[in-house]
Amino acid sequence: MGTVWELDFYSRPILDERQKKRWEILICQGLQSVDDDPDKLFRYSKFVSNTDVNSDQLKAAMEEALAKANDPPTRVRYFRYQMQNMIKRACEESGLLPYPSRRTLALQRWLEDRQKNVYPNEPGYQPGSSPSVAKPMEVVNPLPDALKGQKWALVSLPAKDFAEMGEWDVGFGESFPLEVAGVNPETPIPGFIIYSNRATPLAAWMSGLEIACVRAGREETTNYASKNTETARLLMDTGTIETWLLADLVGSETQAEGERFEQAKKEANGVHFIAVQSGPNADSFAGLWLMQSREFG
Repeated sequence: MGTVWELDFYSRPILDERQKKRWEILICQGLQSVDDDPDKLFRYSKFVSNTDVNSDQLKAAMEEALAKANDPPTRVRYFRYQMQNMIKRACEESGLLPYPSRRTLALQRWLEDRQKNVYPNEPGYQPGSSPSVAKPMEVVNPLPDALKGQKWALVSLPAKDFAEMGEWDVGFGESFPLEVAGVNPETPIPGFIIYSNRATPLAAWMSGLEIACVRAGREETTNYASKNTETARLLMDTGTIETWLLADLVGSETQAEGERFEQAKKEANGVHFIAVQSGPNADSFAGLWLMQSREFG
């Protein structure tokens, strides 16, 4: 995949001398492997005034970051849906590919650190909650018929097993060092495995989705494609706003499985995975993505 950048451009809880909120551009290298060192990731930050919130300023900052980085990114991920037009324009004018994505773990960890250790020490700091991430009403989409799996299973693996993920036979996927998520090596990591005789095409399609999270639960929205909002489901969140139906949890036992999956995620600090295999006895993975459910702000 090459180097990935994660980007944020938004207001911070800091007032300038005009009593206007300061804005900040953050760019960092993303985590893509269990072998990545989070302390060696490229980072760039720059405060700007609210009068400089435009794509030209962002483009200039990105070009400055490019001049300082060792490796140019093959894609730039951003999670703020409401800033997408400005970010897309700046990226495209800089010759970079923008990707709306909630796979921004390195950036979220950096933001949390700055909210705790940097912003409170700035003149004009205004304590309060982090800004929310606006997005339109959720629409749950069915998987394309040609890519639906024949079977699926909810499973778990000890966290320590993922230390060797770099040696596994995985066609498509992404991961991160579990220590950045504060997970004990003995903690079970829950996962959802799709079994399909079209495993490779399915995994290839999923690799372009920016997979962020798998979750189980009963949805309250009424805009699901089938209009069926009473059944508990397994859902996959991708990009910044997309959600896909993986499976309906029909019957008390499968619903209980879904509840156990969510409880295991909670006990693993939100860490979980989704995988694609040709069958239960396969030794390889057509795709495997490690994820962490997080609040964004």
